[in-house]
Amino acid sequence: MKGLNIHLTHTFSIAAVITAAAMLLFPACSDNQQHTGLDIGERDSLPTLRSVGVSTLVSDSGIIRYKLITEVWDIYDKKEPQYWAFEKGLFLERFNESFQVDAFISADTAYFYNNKHLWELRSRVLVKNLKGETFKTSLLFWDMQAHRIYSPAYMEIDGDTRQLSGYNFSSNEQMTDYIIHSSTGLFPLEDTDPTPEPEPNIFTEEGQE
Repeated sequence: MKGLNIHLTHTFSIAAVITAAAMLLFPACSDNQQHTGLDIGERDSLPTLRSVGVSTLVSDSGIIRYKLITEVWDIYDKKEPQYWAFEKGLFLERFNESFQVDAFISADTAYFYNNKHLWELRSRVLVKNLKGETFKTSLLFWDMQAHRIYSPAYMEIDGDTRQLSGYNFSSNEQMTDYIIHSSTGLFPLEDTDPTPEPEPNIFTEEGQE
């Protein structure tokens, strides 16, 4: 998951260049009549660029490691703070060295704040980490500068050997080393030796002595 910001920015820059080139190569038919559009109000209320039906592969150190899928990707660079908006959902897969999916993130809504290097995932957030554990919550933040993932909202964690739930979740970026407060859960009991039983004749023999 590390390094995602750099390569997504690069991918989006390519999209911006392609859009600009298309505007230059395919200008509108010119005539002497000038067309005036309707007043669209505040400029910062509109996205600078919108991409629809995005499915792109993202590389890390020259190796394809991620696949990003979203229905609508909006860029707001005139607002403060600037951010990317994925309001129709976001799905991100991570590939291992054999190009098999070993982790993923999905959310109904996602925002990325450029200057803060902060991801905000909202509504039906689902994460699977490299250990096969799944995390379900309604709100999740990923601070790329602090290398931390956290959530104040209710969180459910489901693993092969335990189930946890609680609030105020905090974790490393891989979501393999984490803490959760006010937690409840189920933990497997370790196998123990059976309770020893007395020999059936021991008390009879002692009484006859």
